[in-house]
Amino acid sequence: MTIVIDPSARVSALADIEDSVRGTEIRVGAHSVIDSFVKFKPAGGAGNVVIGSRSIVNSGCVFYTGNGIRIGDSVAIAANCVFAPVNHEYGDRHRLIRDQGFRPGKGGILVEDDVWIGAGVVLLDGAILRRGCVIGAMSLVRGEIPAYSIQAGNPLRLMGWRK
Repeated sequence: MTIVIDPSARVSALADIEDSVRGTEIRVGAHSVIDSFVKFKPAGGAGNVVIGSRSIVNSGCVFYTGNGIRIGDSVAIAANCVFAPVNHEYGDRHRLIRDQGFRPGKGGILVEDDVWIGAGVVLLDGAILRRGCVIGAMSLVRGEIPAYSIQAGNPLRLMGWRK
């Protein structure tokens, strides 16, 4: 595994970045902040996690590397969010789920610049958050979210637009 942290970034000593046996790369950009109790967990693939500059990840967030996560610049991620760009295979009821591996990827997770993700949001494989969108607390994100939209809930509902 390669961990590249820009010298101007702040990563809490209480953050947990696990080693990868598959070569996963984790990058944290300039002036970004990774708070305490943030977990990076290589699981289900060799995808990389790239966090742009001036972004903040608050405490309790979990990043499963899976099929990869790319977070842009100036992104605000509230506490206790889960980024899960990977899905277990479970179709064969005669085999334990843990023995069935993982489903084909849907492209990982992409979060463009200037996005705000509220507390407790779960983002699944294939989620694309376009520039400037806002995701309300405790929401589930599974697809593409239009730029500058404000969305919340499970299922997500359009609440409005940034002006």
